[in-house]
Amino acid sequence: MRREETPPPAVCRNRGKMPNDPEDKQPPVNAQGEKPANEQADKPTGAPVAPAVQPPVAKPVAPPTPPKPAAPATAPGAPVGAAMPGAPAGAATLPKPPAPPKEAPPKPEPVDNPLVQRFKKRFGAGILEAWQDRKQAILVVDRAHLVEIARFTRDDEQFNFLADLTAVDWPKREKRFDVVLNLYSFPKNERLRLKVWAADGEPVPTVSHVWPTANWLEREAYDMFGIVFEGHPNLTRILLPDGWQGFPLRKDYDILTQDTAWIRENLGIESGQ
Repeated sequence: MRREETPPPAVCRNRGKMPNDPEDKQPPVNAQGEKPANEQADKPTGAPVAPAVQPPVAKPVAPPTPPKPAAPATAPGAPVGAAMPGAPAGAATLPKPPAPPKEAPPKPEPVDNPLVQRFKKRFGAGILEAWQDRKQAILVVDRAHLVEIARFTRDDEQFNFLADLTAVDWPKREKRFDVVLNLYSFPKNERLRLKVWAADGEPVPTVSHVWPTANWLEREAYDMFGIVFEGHPNLTRILLPDGWQGFPLRKDYDILTQDTAWIRENLGIESGQ
């Protein structure tokens, strides 16, 4: 009699764990929690890798900047040494620097060159003084001899051009005015200055018939200084109106008072000066 064999039981693939089965093996983990290198290599190329945590680096500390010195308590535009308005008493101020010494003007040098000698030989006491300033001869001549000295200067010494005629006011001096004639010689390319002293109200002879340019120049000196040129053909004002009072280039003249009075009288308004 044939015995039937019993087939072996099918193995269940999803069988449960038995009490004596060993635990599933897990990959080892290091102390910092990082996985082994072989497991990281299994990751696909291009996958982001978490950077390793680096300890913070201490930045160098710059040394403290020293405080700037405080500016002097001085108001803008105020002179050096003046305290700022509202500044506490005793605030630091800079001392005012001393003013630089003023240079004295060059003193005129007495001159006795051939030109001066010729004038002195011809007119003697009519030449009161002679000096040189910046290489230019200056002759102070007597007022009474001005016309004949002017003719000699033009004809004999060939100073044929009167470049300017003006005046200077010295109110504290007895002979208050200097009448100044600046002359030039075209043939000799040389300059000469003649001066005449005159008191207030003392007439000075005109030289308009010697140098025609003196006509308007003497009128200007009369208009500004009140110097009367005796023998002038038309000694009237040339810059200011005929009714103007006083002479503006005198050092004791009050221009604002006269301007206000003239505008009120002639225009009927206030000048607003």
